[in-house]
Amino acid sequence: MLQQILQTMTVDPDLLAELSDEQKAILFVKIREEQVRRYNDFEKKNQDDRIPRKPKKAGRKNVDFLAGRDGREWVWVMGEHKNDKSIEEMIEIEIQERALKLAEKEIEEIRRKEEAELARKLEEEKERFEDEQKHKEDELRKQREEAELYASLKQAREAARKLEAEKQKAEEEEKIRVEQLRQKASRSCRELDDMETGRCNHRFAEDKRRSLERLVKDKNRRSSEIFSEFMCKREEMEKIAEQNIKEVETSWQEQERKAKKAEEEVKELARRARIEYKNSLRQSANIISAVSAFSGNGTNQKPPVPPKSAELKKSMANVVKKRPPRPPNKQAVVEWFLEEERPKGVGTDPRTGKVAVWFHGVISRLEAENYLLNMTLGSYLVRVSERVWGYTISYRAEDRCKHFLVDTSDQGYQFFGANQVVHRSLTDLVNFHKSNPITVTGGELLRSPVGQIKDPPDYHDLMRPRITESTAL
Repeated sequence: MLQQILQTMTVDPDLLAELSDEQKAILFVKIREEQVRRYNDFEKKNQDDRIPRKPKKAGRKNVDFLAGRDGREWVWVMGEHKNDKSIEEMIEIEIQERALKLAEKEIEEIRRKEEAELARKLEEEKERFEDEQKHKEDELRKQREEAELYASLKQAREAARKLEAEKQKAEEEEKIRVEQLRQKASRSCRELDDMETGRCNHRFAEDKRRSLERLVKDKNRRSSEIFSEFMCKREEMEKIAEQNIKEVETSWQEQERKAKKAEEEVKELARRARIEYKNSLRQSANIISAVSAFSGNGTNQKPPVPPKSAELKKSMANVVKKRPPRPPNKQAVVEWFLEEERPKGVGTDPRTGKVAVWFHGVISRLEAENYLLNMTLGSYLVRVSERVWGYTISYRAEDRCKHFLVDTSDQGYQFFGANQVVHRSLTDLVNFHKSNPITVTGGELLRSPVGQIKDPPDYHDLMRPRITESTAL
């Protein structure tokens, strides 16, 4: 079957649906190897007649590499130069830069909030200072009004008592005094304003300087904290990676041990098969020599060949008879089983002569999965496929049902693919994989056979007596 697929390079969809994941992988690898082999043969055959390539067009974009002293592409391997930093140093520098950037971002956010708070306080202080200035201006205005009222009253009294000269002299003196008072009041007001403004600016500058110093300290402290957190996370990740590497190495060693054990078992089976084959050849040679010694009374005359009987001719015709690539219907599968497989005792228990528990006849893939749906891990059944000429072992795995296609040939029964163990009967194949896993990676062991619950079962047609020409007559 595999040789036919590699020859045509096509796979029937129904056959592909019957294969398991491992068998599909093997099939695709073999097809790819065949494609590579054909391509190499084609290249080797047409090497002399190879068509020259077209010259590249002008103005087309190309990739050019820098050339070294030796004329080849210049390559720089990180870590080989004396000035190159190690991976640990580069990672540590990168972590420090990331920590500094995060700290600067946090400190910048804090600085913005504090500047906004200082601006708000300065605005409040400015409003308070303006209110105080307004209150002082009102007080000064009241004092000026009182002074003017006092001056007008005094001028009236002086006009009545004194002469015009004394009146003028008094007025001049009074004006001088009032002007001095006014200048003194305005001077004191300006001095007070200057003192208040300078005090506010000095206090704002001092608060800003202290805030900047505190922000720088907070930035350095936060950068150190972030750097320590990054280093701790890195150490934890390195520990987890080391643990995963150890687990993978342990699993790989266990799989390698199982693969070696399975390979040794296959070699042992092949060695036994070779010994049995040599013994059978030796026995056949002894029998032939004994028959030739007793026949012909010591002469080399061979006995005449007996004529072929009608039944032998019919059996030879059945052997030469070619089947289509896939069964056309279920009846064709039944006829194939009755003509070729039933005489071999396929599906029967050799100890009791009855139908084996694990044999389910012609059922579909969906029906097999329904049988195995609620079964325990390792449950299995064997069915005759409706889509290909062969059998399928349906197996209950942990998360799903697996289906393994069994290829039939004159040599025996084996799983689909290369380098598989060939068994004389389907029962031997089932018994062998009760103690040996089907695949090394999956570890599938046939533990619990699953019987049918239908009455009559689906293999009723497969187990009916054959009607031969002799019995019909």
